[in-house]
This record gives sequence, C-alpha cells and structure tokens, in this order.
Amino acid sequence: MRIAGLILAAGSSRRFGSPKQLAMIGERTMLETVIELAREAGLDPIVAVVAPGIAVAPDVVPIVNTQPELGLSRSLRMGFEAMPAEADGALILLGDQPTLAVETVRAVLEAASIGRPVVAARAEGRIGPPVLLMRDAFGLAEAAIGDEGLRSILALDPDRVTPVEVDAHAPDVDTPADLHGG
Repeated sequence: MRIAGLILAAGSSRRFGSPKQLAMIGERTMLETVIELAREAGLDPIVAVVAPGIAVAPDVVPIVNTQPELGLSRSLRMGFEAMPAEADGALILLGDQPTLAVETVRAVLEAASIGRPVVAARAEGRIGPPVLLMRDAFGLAEAAIGDEGLRSILALDPDRVTPVEVDAHAPDVDTPADLHGG
C-alpha cells in the first residue's frame, strides 16, 4: 500500500505575527520538522499545501494556496486534488504540529489494514490529526467548510473511522509562546 503525506501549512499565521511555517525549532523550520516526520514515517510522495512565498525541499510536491483566508478546507481540497494516481491513501499532517510523534503516525498507518476508509488519532473521545484517508474517501474533503477541516464530517459517520487511541493530540503552534512552551 502506498500512502502519501499531505501536509497542510498554508495558514496565514495571524496570531503568530509572522509566517510560523518558517519559525525555527532547533536547526529546522517548523515546516521542515513536519516534513522530516513524514519522511521518517515512510510517506511517499509528500505533498505540502503552503502559503505564497513558503519553499519546500526538492523531494516535496508544493501546492501554493493563494487564498489561505478561505481556511483549512481549501487546503484540504487542493491537497487531495494534487494526489498522484499511485497513492492508495493520504495521511494528513498539520504544519503547525511539530511535536507530533512518529510513533503516532505509524500507529495510524498500521490501523489502515482494518478496512475502513478513514483512520484517525483519538484522544479523550475526540478525533484529530494525523488522519488517514484511503483513496475512496478523498471526496470527503469536498464537504469540508471553513477552517474546521474534516472533524465534523467524520463525526457524522463514525462507522467510517477506525480510531487509534493516543494519550493526547499534538498541540498546535498558534503563537510564539506556544512554540516555546508558554
């Protein structure tokens, strides 16, 4: 089974005050950290939906979202439209979750063999990224609206989702204080 990585990193970074995708975490930017996580998990190819002016590594397929103000749903649709035909599924990662553990990603990937079209991490009864959609579920992105992503769509049909229990969801980095644990 060939699973692609779909990194959503086109947010406008309003609360951060500058492009958070370029914020440094050690020797890498936040986006590079998430790309490295996708590589480590064996996702191939890796597609990143980014804001204008954000560059990615040569082995990553860039999709530029020129209207990030339309929310996460636009980036989701753009990413799924760009998925190559050879991808059996796509695992969604958020570009502002640099602390997501590779073990969590691998657990979601391993649960894909159960047969449901969606696999998602679940903590405290709530599903969230990483979320894996098999090819026959890519169309779910068409129903997403605004900045919510797939959460409410998947909540309407929980039998479609294989949950993978995790201790907690990786936190989003929305402000500089979040980046430094504050």
